[in-house]
Amino acid sequence: MKLLIIRLSALGDVAMLVPVVRVLASQHSDLQITVLSQKFLAPLFEGIAENVHFIGFDKKGEHKGFAGVQKLYRQLKAENFTHIADCHDVLRTKQLRLDFLLSTLLGRKVKIAHIDKHREGKKALTAEADKQLVQQPTSFENYAETIDKVLGTNLLEVVTRMQNAEPKEGGRRESQCRMQNDSPYDNIAQPNSAFCILHSAFKVGFAPFAAHEGKIYPLWKSLEVVKLLLARGAKVYLFGAGEKEMAVFKDWQTQCSSLTTIDEEDCFGDDAPELLIASDVLKAEGKKGFKAELELMSTLDCMISMDSGNMHLASIVGTRVVSIWGATHPLAGFLGWQQSPADCVQKDMPCRPCSIYGNKPCKLGNYPCLNDIKPEEIVRKVLSKNE
Repeated sequence: MKLLIIRLSALGDVAMLVPVVRVLASQHSDLQITVLSQKFLAPLFEGIAENVHFIGFDKKGEHKGFAGVQKLYRQLKAENFTHIADCHDVLRTKQLRLDFLLSTLLGRKVKIAHIDKHREGKKALTAEADKQLVQQPTSFENYAETIDKVLGTNLLEVVTRMQNAEPKEGGRRESQCRMQNDSPYDNIAQPNSAFCILHSAFKVGFAPFAAHEGKIYPLWKSLEVVKLLLARGAKVYLFGAGEKEMAVFKDWQTQCSSLTTIDEEDCFGDDAPELLIASDVLKAEGKKGFKAELELMSTLDCMISMDSGNMHLASIVGTRVVSIWGATHPLAGFLGWQQSPADCVQKDMPCRPCSIYGNKPCKLGNYPCLNDIKPEEIVRKVLSKNE
């Protein structure tokens, strides 16, 4: 059998497909699995298993528009897939499904299924009145359910059991950091022997940006988080892309320069705190590309992320994530693979969640769901170990 799994975007959603494909490939080594997604996401699926393949979708090039999708269909048709799981269900994938459906009428045997996004449950979750705070099926479960519909497997049962399980050795690492006492938030930044991190080179990633305002912790507060971590002796790696984000990071480096030159030998040893831009680190090491960034994420003790793609990228390489939630909510089903709900930083408010994707304007005007989170709360979460 040859299975085609389609998920064209977005970054986080495609990343959430990775563990599902891993499980499927390990359970069915005789099944040829091909993932269709945007070309730059190919590194996500490299090395999963010998029976996992990838086809790149060129959204802005040869596969642009209706004619481009028709060309893509002809390319896919030549692969002789026997089963197709549409894990996206958007206009382009509907067009592909229709093409394959027409081919079945002409004698080609192709079994097709598409994802159920459980929109009614998500609508109730974000309703202004009579809000139903009920856990929705996760994207991992939705993907597995789609594959089960087309293959008749029991992938959903396995994925549901695994997604909340503690990873075995080699999976997500626990923080090695300990608080030496139950100090109040106001004391958390004191760089002395009573409050310092108990092992050297504690590495924290920080991805402070997201696609929509309703998911972005205020940048000035994010800078305070960075300063608190540096005061505790951490090495902080900033993850982002684009000129505006790089400008913010450079400004933060300037503002934090005094904190990265502290001479606290008793506390920091040979590893002084550093504020590093991840892309600059990779460039200095002669590395580039998506795969190199994933490798860097895998070396972190913890990643701080919004409800964004970086949460999912860190998750699939086995790194613990402290995630910050504002207009959106983990109950919508987008928490990272095998991440603990205890590592979610969020405020309980009657209006939350107001949006599934964080793209709606705040009715209160200033996103108190994000603004009311103290930087110290985030740092304490990073420096604590979840049992």
